[in-house]
Amino acid sequence: MHTQASTFAVGSDLRVYLKLAGVSMIWGGTFVAGRFLSTDIAPLLLASLRFLLASVILLVFIGVTRIPLVLPDRKQFAQLLLLGFFGIFFYNLCFFYGLHYINASRASLIVVLNPAVFGLASWLFFKERLSPAKVLGILVCMGGAGLVIISGNRSMFEGTAQTWVGDLLIFGCVLSWAVYSLFSRNLTRALGPLTTVTYSIWLGTAMLWLATWMRGEASLALIETLNPHQLLSLVYLGGLGSALAYIWYYDGIQRIGATRAGVFIGLNPLTAVILGALLLGEQLTLIMCLGGGLILVGIYLCNRPAPRLPVRK
Repeated sequence: MHTQASTFAVGSDLRVYLKLAGVSMIWGGTFVAGRFLSTDIAPLLLASLRFLLASVILLVFIGVTRIPLVLPDRKQFAQLLLLGFFGIFFYNLCFFYGLHYINASRASLIVVLNPAVFGLASWLFFKERLSPAKVLGILVCMGGAGLVIISGNRSMFEGTAQTWVGDLLIFGCVLSWAVYSLFSRNLTRALGPLTTVTYSIWLGTAMLWLATWMRGEASLALIETLNPHQLLSLVYLGGLGSALAYIWYYDGIQRIGATRAGVFIGLNPLTAVILGALLLGEQLTLIMCLGGGLILVGIYLCNRPAPRLPVRK
């Protein structure tokens, strides 16, 4: 017999799953938007503009809603600096410089390694138990995502030396995102998702602009030269792809853990393919649909509730 508490927990998990699915769909679009903008804007400046916009949006949101930010102590501030460096500064350097060398499809295939890296790191550093169902779910999800991407770009494994530089940079995204996700656990419990995300984004943004200024690339005048499509892409990256998505993602980690939340990243390439079919008229094949089905099966295997033991009366 289900208790009221267990019913509430199932409903709460469902809301978390829907948020994480939304996050992955948003992030699937960031690869397209990032690739679109990286051809005309220097990668470091682009990353700085993205998170300057995200910082302003978070500041306005906090001011309007009057949600108080928790003041971190010295140890927590040092941890926030670490998150700002890996999750914002280093991740976005790798992301935008990587997209300068390779296309969005190839990049999203590498990012699909995230769930496996999360699972392995959780097991090594946090002694998180990986059940056979979770391991199978991670593998099925990665296989489905790979099928989606390869079916749309079968020549993607052919590359030059510059292409492999791009591959290594995007793999740097995977490693830095694992640090950002896994080492935020204690902070999100103590400070909450909004405070953790806000401080880490503000600190990471300061690092990005300092590096941009040191390289002599800081130029807000460039915004005046952007066309409406580029401005819309920048707003998408900063507003949806950073401020909103980061808060929802951290909320998911706090509630269901990094491994279960991380497997939703497998939806990124599926979203990119669907957007390509809807917005760009690209072909949607049966193999892509099969890969999408495998992604959903993998997510279910990682997140299905544990079997309940019968209660003796």
